[in-house]
Amino acid sequence: MNYQIRLIHPSEVPLLKDFLYEAIFIPEGAVAPPRDIIDDDNLQVYIRDFGKSSDDYCLVAEADDKVIGAIWSRIMNDYGHIADDIPSIAISLYKEYRNQGIGSVLLKQMLDLLKSEGYKSVSLSVQKANYAMRMYQKAGFIALSDDGEEVIMQCPL
Repeated sequence: MNYQIRLIHPSEVPLLKDFLYEAIFIPEGAVAPPRDIIDDDNLQVYIRDFGKSSDDYCLVAEADDKVIGAIWSRIMNDYGHIADDIPSIAISLYKEYRNQGIGSVLLKQMLDLLKSEGYKSVSLSVQKANYAMRMYQKAGFIALSDDGEEVIMQCPL
């Protein structure tokens, strides 16, 4: 598949609402939550006023003139928060574009971008049953805490 990774255009920031919903892990056989779940304050922290802080970064994957995935980073008090100077990331792709290596490329490019911006590490939260956990481990993320269901991970840059 031909695709490119690039910085998000300001006009595309509203797409993060869709990608936030797509980032919600739904275990096999579970019913997806209603779309309005992303209006919850615990999730809005990922996208509210995105782009207004100098710590907000977003890369998108684009194919056939359509944004098909996004990875974004910001310093926020989210599920993966570990320190006030360490950004957390979120990543998602539309279902039909998953398991093709695009997420790994997005992740690597975001890690490179954050390193070039002077960050020393990045964190995230992932459910243990999420297949993306292997991608994070391959990228150098290590578990900091594990509550049995969810893991907070950090990657030195």
